[in-house]
Parts: sequence; structure tokens; C-alpha cells
Amino acid sequence: MGSATERELPAGNYWFEDLHAGDWFATGRIVVTEAHIVAFAGLSGDFFDVHMDDEFAREQGFPSRIAHGLLGLALTDGLKNRSAARIMAMASLGWNWRFVAPILAGDRIGARITVSETRLSSKGQGIVTLHLEVTQQEGRVVQQGETTLAVRRRPGTETTCS
Repeated sequence: MGSATERELPAGNYWFEDLHAGDWFATGRIVVTEAHIVAFAGLSGDFFDVHMDDEFAREQGFPSRIAHGLLGLALTDGLKNRSAARIMAMASLGWNWRFVAPILAGDRIGARITVSETRLSSKGQGIVTLHLEVTQQEGRVVQQGETTLAVRRRPGTETTCS
């Protein structure tokens, strides 16, 4: 639905009908701390040495232990969900994600989120695909990918399929 507009979305709530391919917004940023890494290891049960042992991580070519890739994804989803531009999503339908470069304790990450596609499902439900590019403080891309969301339709438009 719609053509690429390259429109930056200002703060506000966005229903399915408000979104078009090319719309984008930037999230805030969060500093990934050692406490995040340790807590995520405990939560996920992933105590792999590259996340927990600086010496092991250095032996693998990293400057120090690295954050779990899924921690970066989880923090990015949190940044998206508390952004000033809020998509009126109902549910996540899936992710296609790449871990491009390591995230280290002390990195300050944020994302640029672009609407890739909007469509109606066969049942008239709003479906939006977003492209996310996650960068750290120096502008290096550390993660990127897409998520597909079920997005609420503006009240009164749910029964109209266009």
C-alpha cells in the first residue's frame, strides 16, 4: 500500500492506515552494560564463554566479552516499543535478523526503523513489515533485519478492505 515516501515520522501514535512504505523514525539509545550481559545470561541460560569470559573472548579475536546477539535484538525491540513514534501493534509475527558486528559492554545502541511494506491480510488485518538497522555510538551497524507486525486498524476502518 502506498509508495516509498521517505517521511520521517514525528512523535505520535500510528495506526495501520497512517503508515506507508518509506516512513521511518529513529529510536532513542541505550548503553549496553556488563549488568545487562550477565542478567541476560541468567535469564536465557546462555553462559557461553564469549559472553562471560574476557580472556576467552580475546582469544577469539574480540576486544572483550560480547553481548548476546539476542540481547541486542531484545534491547532494540524495547527501544522500538518506547520510541516517541509508536506503532499501534497488536503482536509480532516474526523476525528475520542478522548479527553484523559484536556489541560490547559500554556500546550505546539505537536503531533507524523504516516501514518496508504495509498490506492487509486475507481477513482484513493490518500487516506491517519494518526494516531495522542498529548502530552503536560510532555509527557502525551491529545488527539489522526485519520484523513483521500485526498492527491495529483505525477504529471504524476494520471492516473495510482496500
